[in-house]
Amino acid sequence: MEQIKKTVKKSIFKKDQHFYLAMEQKKQTVKKSIFKKDQHFYLAMMLPGIAFLLIFAYGPMFGLFMAFQDFVPAKGVFGSDFVGLDNFKYLFNLPDIWRVAYNTIFIAVGKIVLNTIIPIIFAILLNEIRVKGMKKYMQTIVYLPHFLSWVILGSVVVNLFNLDGAVNQLFEVVGLDSINFLGSNKVFPHLLIWTDVWKGFGYNSIIFLAAITSIDPGTYEAATMDGASWWQKVRHVTLPGMMPFIILMTILALPGILSAGFDQVYNLYSPPVYASGDVLDTYIYRIGLIGRDYSLGTAVGLIRSIVGLVLIYVSNKIAEKSTNRVMF
Repeated sequence: MEQIKKTVKKSIFKKDQHFYLAMEQKKQTVKKSIFKKDQHFYLAMMLPGIAFLLIFAYGPMFGLFMAFQDFVPAKGVFGSDFVGLDNFKYLFNLPDIWRVAYNTIFIAVGKIVLNTIIPIIFAILLNEIRVKGMKKYMQTIVYLPHFLSWVILGSVVVNLFNLDGAVNQLFEVVGLDSINFLGSNKVFPHLLIWTDVWKGFGYNSIIFLAAITSIDPGTYEAATMDGASWWQKVRHVTLPGMMPFIILMTILALPGILSAGFDQVYNLYSPPVYASGDVLDTYIYRIGLIGRDYSLGTAVGLIRSIVGLVLIYVSNKIAEKSTNRVMF
């Protein structure tokens, strides 16, 4: 009898085992087939983006040959004379290039610093508003300029800061001298920095508001029980809790240090302020398209791209070491 029972159990176990194995194989087959279908679907969704990159990002890279040629539009890329590194040698001997590089770095660094500090301050103050309607109203007002182009905002800034604009009229009312904001080489770079901050500080504060909401409320309660003031809570609880986000956002902004904002500068600057407001993007535009020196403009753009690539790599390494996060 015992042998019969063992034989029956073994046979039942084998049948069940075969049944479950068959079910698992069917599930795996179904999963594989579904995955393949989804994979093809996702690849199809990616095709427009891939085509866009190939046409507008990788396709124009063919024109980098012009940086090593004496390019003549009538001859084309294949017919123009090859000059090697002559364009780069001529470029580094130009007196304007170092001034333009300084202007670009000065304006870009100013924007990076203030576009980090001002949104942090605004996020901390906005978080203290307890009236929900007021908080949403303030957010709507400060977010709005971010969604307007510099073509529109440029005319607003010109009307405000022109010699006969609203700001200078206010100065005259209080007895102060007028300031030529748009024509003074000392004032114009600061105008570019602060108007860019005005445009973007509201939108840039979103990430810092999210960082504040991620802080454990229990730490604020513990600080209150210890008798900490508002400033002490900000200094010892809020800012340390936001620090990983602050570091990450600052590092992410580093690759754009050679891009001081073409749209803004182009819509605000004029020949009297070329000495302080001309940046690499506008310089490339003027010598490459307006001046029709396509080879020199391409050489400037190539150097700018190489330096930007190096900055991206360096910022990625810094982010990996400081925040244990890899951006790319």
